Amino acid sequence: MPSIISVRGLRKSYASGHIALHGIDLDIREGEIFALLGPNGAGKTTLISIICGLVTPTAGQVMVGGRDIIRDYKAARRQVGLVPQELHNDAFDKVLATVRFSRGLFGKPRDDALIEKILHDLTLWDKRDAKIMELSGGMKRRVMIAKALAHEPRVLFLDEPTAGVDVELRKDMWRLVRGLRETGVTIILTTHYIEEAEEMADRVGVINGGRLVLVDEKEALMHKLGTKTLTLHLARPMEQLPAALADWNLALKSGGRDLEYLFDARAQEGSGVPALMRQLEALGIGYTDLSTRQSSLEDIFVSLVHSGDIAPGEAMAGKGGGQ
Repeated sequence: MPSIISVRGLRKSYASGHIALHGIDLDIREGEIFALLGPNGAGKTTLISIICGLVTPTAGQVMVGGRDIIRDYKAARRQVGLVPQELHNDAFDKVLATVRFSRGLFGKPRDDALIEKILHDLTLWDKRDAKIMELSGGMKRRVMIAKALAHEPRVLFLDEPTAGVDVELRKDMWRLVRGLRETGVTIILTTHYIEEAEEMADRVGVINGGRLVLVDEKEALMHKLGTKTLTLHLARPMEQLPAALADWNLALKSGGRDLEYLFDARAQEGSGVPALMRQLEALGIGYTDLSTRQSSLEDIFVSLVHSGDIAPGEAMAGKGGGQ
């Protein structure tokens, strides 16, 4: 699949000496949903701001649809729509007028049919004559998306698209983003909601301290780094693990009522589960039920934190802080 965005050696430093980005290399494929994850101050917003032409890089090159974001700024910028994390709308403007005006800013001819379709798709048509100040926070965010789509961009950046919205609206937004991808729009989103990336993304990038820690297919990432947990609900609680079980990565949970076994299901030597079950039988340790769980993207992120790739104090908790 061809790349619609190509980033090479991207660096951003400030007069204070702070380096926001350290030589970023990244390709975004046309038509994909790419999730960029990272703790506060990791460089997510700096990176997308440079790609969108809002911040000038110190070094490196960014190409959008084959256009250099510096040398051919207007042509590159026309291909990009940006929905920022903060809502910046004129409170007294009406919905239809502000979306129509946004299209004109990019030199596009008036197209009432297109604007109407965008507003319908975003459930905004009934609000077209409402002042933005009269809208809920979720509706205001939809207006921001409508403005970003008004000039028909090939790439849409969503910076924390569901921050501050309720769960129901968040799921509506997920459906909307998938629908946009089906029309051929490439979606890049930054998020601190791990479940958002896990639900929507084709690929995931993790950024920390201005460096890309990892970029991979979501499923491949979970396959390579994910683990499984086998939980046995014991017939009788245990106070401590017998020495005969020392060869397995076991832990007692729920006051000794549950026995957890963490294992790599893809290990060449096998999962160790059959041998564990035989050993439990030999020791007379019974259980009433068992279950297995595949690690989530959040588990993987936490494992990166503990490996030292991301500072533990800055780790996302799945539902914590913003950019």
